Amino acid sequence: MITQKMKYALKALMELAAERAGEGKPLRIEEIATRADTPKRFLEHILLEIRNAGFIASVRGRHGGYILIKNPGEVPLSEIMRLIDGPIAPLPCLSRRSYQKCDDCPDEEACRLRKVFAQVFWSYLLLIESLTLADLVERPESGKPRVVAEQLGI
Repeated sequence: MITQKMKYALKALMELAAERAGEGKPLRIEEIATRADTPKRFLEHILLEIRNAGFIASVRGRHGGYILIKNPGEVPLSEIMRLIDGPIAPLPCLSRRSYQKCDDCPDEEACRLRKVFAQVFWSYLLLIESLTLADLVERPESGKPRVVAEQLGI
């Protein structure tokens, strides 16, 4: 399950991607918050995290704001998820980037929980790592939003 913070991040990125495809001008945080229907005070912290990771930039000045500096197809959802919410593995012993041995597990190789959740997580990981911001913002020729955005509830 994704957190509310992650939903706010994705909504803001979708607005920045839409603006990039349109006029391409920087968006002020108030404008992003209004368009994405997100609280401004939470959005400020979220956008700073995303900016520090190199996906967006802030532009100073009267016509400043935030802009998406990467192509939406180059913004992996899995990276945004890890950035905003931390490890995405269901168990710490399954995480590739934040691996930790479970305190209550004497033998990882024999752990039934690890084996079952590893299978589920592998399928999830294959899907989530194949998705990019473009999957949330691009519309097929039918004009309907892609299924991914609907499934994420955004």
